[in-house]
Amino acid sequence: MSIFSYIFLWGRFEKAGLKSFALLLSLVAIASASPPNLVFILADDLRWNTLGCMGDKIIQTPNIDRLASQGVLFRNHFVTTSICCVSRASIFSGQYEHRHGIGDFATPFTASQWRQTYPSLMRKNGYRTGFIGKFGVGKDAAVKAMAAEFDYWRGLPGQGGLFFNTNDPTHTHATARFGDRALEFLAGCEPGRPFCLSLSFTAPHARDKQPREFPPDPRDESLFADVAIPMPKTAADEYFRRLPVSVQNSEGRTRWKLRFATPEMFQRTARDYYRLVAGIDREVGRIVAELSRRNLADNTIVIFTSDNGFFLGERGLADKWFMYEESIRVPLIIFDPRLPQSARNRTVEAMSLNIDLAPTLLDLADLRIPKEMQGRSLTPLLTRKRAPARWRTEFFYEHHYDPKIIPPSEGVRTERWAYLRWLNENPVIEELYDLAADPLEEHNLATDPAQARNLSDLRSRWAKFTRTEGRPPKIP
Repeated sequence: MSIFSYIFLWGRFEKAGLKSFALLLSLVAIASASPPNLVFILADDLRWNTLGCMGDKIIQTPNIDRLASQGVLFRNHFVTTSICCVSRASIFSGQYEHRHGIGDFATPFTASQWRQTYPSLMRKNGYRTGFIGKFGVGKDAAVKAMAAEFDYWRGLPGQGGLFFNTNDPTHTHATARFGDRALEFLAGCEPGRPFCLSLSFTAPHARDKQPREFPPDPRDESLFADVAIPMPKTAADEYFRRLPVSVQNSEGRTRWKLRFATPEMFQRTARDYYRLVAGIDREVGRIVAELSRRNLADNTIVIFTSDNGFFLGERGLADKWFMYEESIRVPLIIFDPRLPQSARNRTVEAMSLNIDLAPTLLDLADLRIPKEMQGRSLTPLLTRKRAPARWRTEFFYEHHYDPKIIPPSEGVRTERWAYLRWLNENPVIEELYDLAADPLEEHNLATDPAQARNLSDLRSRWAKFTRTEGRPPKIP
């Protein structure tokens, strides 16, 4: 690096409020090193708190927990639309649904859209790119065509198939198969060429309508067998009766009847769900160990997150879709081995979104972030104790997929408040929750006269998000 580069970096870091000279030297070393490798791991339907590092005392996730203890844990990470196809399109593109326009399982990226996604931009700039698992955007033919867009492709259309392949005599679980392919990808990487691997597990998503919807790896069958997993407080019928009638009759209730209708069904489903998460954790451990074995660990950033959350019977519902915490809040861990020890084992409380992941990946690779991306890079939060002064304090939520079985909704989530609108109700039904006083969202304050001004303000914020041709503006 030239002296001018160091001067530039000093100004940049000083402006960012980095006063530690040791930290400055560490970050200069990062900036002058070879481009980092990136491993982006996406779980499917993993709710925010079903990890040991997020507070669950029953789950067994030592490898993911270790990433968190050696990296940065984001405690307030959310999706802007809680359904696989839309959330994955948002993760690839860094855009809200209203901008990328992918609102169902059939619509693929256009060629011009794909060129502005993080995998395409990585590959264009010399990265070896790989994709493994559930792609989630577009029909089968469109997904298969994506093989030409990656250097290594083991992507799958739809929901990624069954967990067990009937033609596989080894009876290997899909989670382990994907882990095997990740190791195969790493074995094919060339010395000196950076890589970006996107690994998309299909667990712990249900294999819908199968006799056993959450079948785990046989190695995990005994886990939690003697443990009673506590039923959520809001799984009681009184919370279901508070929902709009359309939500009571929705697909969320239909799937609840298959999974959580009795205490015995709840225990069976919850235990299998936990077992599937434990299976993911084992593969994360294998991948991290392989990075070390191949002397790649010191320059490989690992990011772990989920495409959306999941109801474990809360409000008498299953799956996701609706704008409650269990559905929209997901885990996020970023482990960057290049960071100094003083920047590790940290928890970030600032609000982050799935639309931030693409710009973050590009920024970590020191690549330009397209102006079309509405998210923003999380890299400033990796080294700061506090978020920048103009960091977001709210986001827009939208869900419009298949209104015949999933009532459409929109809303605004701030650091303290959750404001939800059920759009097809006449008149529109609103919900308002004070998350500081009511984290389980038990008490709807929308009709409370004391909250009239606050309700009006949140309505205005919702309207502001929807004004510009239906496209939410980029949040500062």
